[in-house]
Amino acid sequence: MKIATILGTRPEIIKMAPIIDEISKRGIDQIILHTGQHYDKEMSDNFFCDLEIPTPDYNIHVGSGTHGKQTGLMMKGIEEVLIEEKPDIVLVQGDTNAVLAGALVASKLHIAIGHVEAGLRSFDMTMPEEINRRAADVTSTMYFIPTEQSALNLLAEGFSHKNLIITGNTVVDACFRHLEIAKKRGFEEKSLEELYIENMNNILTLTMHRAENVDVKERAASIISALKELSDMNIIFPIHPRTKHTLESFGLFDELNNLDHVHIVKPLGYLDFLLLTSKSTLILTDSGGLQEEAITLNVPVLTLRYNTERPETVTAGGNILVGSDKEIILEKANKILSDKEFADQMRNAKNPYGVGNSAKLTVDAIQDYYKNGLLDIKAPEDIMGSFTRKMASVDEDITVAEFEGSHNSLIHMVFDGDKMRFPADDLNLNGMMITYDKRE
Repeated sequence: MKIATILGTRPEIIKMAPIIDEISKRGIDQIILHTGQHYDKEMSDNFFCDLEIPTPDYNIHVGSGTHGKQTGLMMKGIEEVLIEEKPDIVLVQGDTNAVLAGALVASKLHIAIGHVEAGLRSFDMTMPEEINRRAADVTSTMYFIPTEQSALNLLAEGFSHKNLIITGNTVVDACFRHLEIAKKRGFEEKSLEELYIENMNNILTLTMHRAENVDVKERAASIISALKELSDMNIIFPIHPRTKHTLESFGLFDELNNLDHVHIVKPLGYLDFLLLTSKSTLILTDSGGLQEEAITLNVPVLTLRYNTERPETVTAGGNILVGSDKEIILEKANKILSDKEFADQMRNAKNPYGVGNSAKLTVDAIQDYYKNGLLDIKAPEDIMGSFTRKMASVDEDITVAEFEGSHNSLIHMVFDGDKMRFPADDLNLNGMMITYDKRE
């Protein structure tokens, strides 16, 4: 078996590192393809070395550009590699242009696709990430899903539960794995004063890069106005060059930079940043991945967005959406800082993304699919039969697998009277309402 992994951005490399590591440990043939859409030093071979994973076998050096141009160039380069390498499955992670390009190319070549972190939905079609993740899910063969809620998103869109594998999120594996690497290399021995600035108590880590915040002057000004009043915090802001440029164009950068409690620094290396966030009292961010890392690291997070494709973090209690509203930001931040019981509830929120074995579960499933010939993409040999979509109330002790076998059917949705449930094969359906396809 040969597995090809397509990577495009730093978060993809971070989250796929545990899976790449697991594949290597099992001696499975693999190739790593980097699209090269990020081309600074941090995205060079040094980053792969830092995370102790193999450097890419291919880098197609796409660079930056418009979404259409970048995706088209990626597709051309990815297609050439996949035709040459002929992998059994292509792994893509998340919702970037690399995911879209890799999924489209592999599907056209009839190569199985495994979508890691499948099923996330913000339901905001103005986000390019939402378009990418939806398109990738349409083309995939295997879906490696972080939570049951994400699985329900796919079931509601008509995907078969047979291909949905709830693995947890590799962000948990990655946080644990990479903190150990940081400690091993002596990062833990460095004081935060040496890494960043003096007097590093009450750390608030800030990241802000999304266009809906940094490209809208009123929103950016509102967030900065809130930061001014959080003067008891040491705010560390590793600023993205694009964010800095936009704030400068709005005349807001100097206003922020002149605040004594705000320390603007250059983007940090991943291991440094992971250490910083792990030592933080509070995180303020518009990042998607940092919402996951925060709940894994037991750090309360306020998300500068009005929606999120990580609603599980909100439901669990470790994350609060605050948008760009100054009053809401201050209300929630001050409650965390002044109310120990409330802060402890956020810190101790149960992690919805699992316990750190997602990579193992993912590779286990791939090997099982390969063994059973389920990665082969072939034209159908049987004439399609008809089916009837039905709804029924179940009043007997029978599992999903037993019902599907005895009724020649496929169950789509299960409702237990209180909430939707994932139709795992061993779920007892007694007392539940189901929708299913009855095959003739």
